[in-house]
Amino acid sequence: MAAVCDPDEGRLREARERIGCDAHAAFEDLLADPKVELVVVASPSHLHAEHTIQALRAGKAVVCEKPMAASLAEADAMIEAARQTGALLTVFQNRRYSPDFVKVREVIESGVLGRILLIRMAWHGFTRRWDWQTLKRFGGGTLNNTGPHAIDQALQFLGPAEPEIFCDMRLALTLGDAEDHVKVILKAPDAPLIDIEITSACAYPQEAWLVMGTQGGLTGTARHLRWRYLKPEELPERKLETAPMPDRSYNRDEIHWYEEEWHADVELGESWIGFYLDLYETIRNGAPLAVTPESARRVMWVIEQCHRMCPV
Repeated sequence: MAAVCDPDEGRLREARERIGCDAHAAFEDLLADPKVELVVVASPSHLHAEHTIQALRAGKAVVCEKPMAASLAEADAMIEAARQTGALLTVFQNRRYSPDFVKVREVIESGVLGRILLIRMAWHGFTRRWDWQTLKRFGGGTLNNTGPHAIDQALQFLGPAEPEIFCDMRLALTLGDAEDHVKVILKAPDAPLIDIEITSACAYPQEAWLVMGTQGGLTGTARHLRWRYLKPEELPERKLETAPMPDRSYNRDEIHWYEEEWHADVELGESWIGFYLDLYETIRNGAPLAVTPESARRVMWVIEQCHRMCPV
């Protein structure tokens, strides 16, 4: 770490003592520091675009925290600044590296669950917040703060199609004026229905994952997943019938289920270093950028549609 920037003198002092790096009170001084190659923009959400564009124009590579920007127009301005300057821009969509997401995607792509009908993602808790992220004027709210993680994961499942969107947002326990209860449903042709629920008002949190497929399903948490599936070739042949059933009942199969499970072997934070390992390969060895600004723009597009659909 070459340098940090913060208007709080106490934090600057902490950086000098704990990390031994340069510490700047002014952002312009950080950008003028020749030792700084990559700038991580972790300022409050409403400042992301301003600081990112400044850094790009100073010739720095940039990792911008989520949400990418306060609006889709700002996201486009950031992408245009990267194009004009030739500087690298990426967004910290670190949840693409979360072990549970990686495993769920692996199970789905293996085909054992068949055609996927629905993926439900539940980010549940019961808590009040009263910090700056609860205020609209700072770009706060659950959709902007937590939503980019879940929406980014959802878009990886959805594929390139532009989805239809349903959104419902409400104020529940927050002390601010921005929402803390969000429901987003994404629907696209030839893709599973994605059901995202992010709330601070769930006293009975449900499991984070529920996947329904034509050959099985998956459920579980960030630490433990389990899935069961059948093998179509083991099912006896059936033909459609219209005659009354002999036992006055309904059709039913005797299904032999295969079951598997997975336990996380690393903590979430440890897994996110993968983002920076991939970024290193891009900067030093020319590998393709893992999280492109255009993919993060898709997240901003969904968020903007939600805000238009459901102003709180």
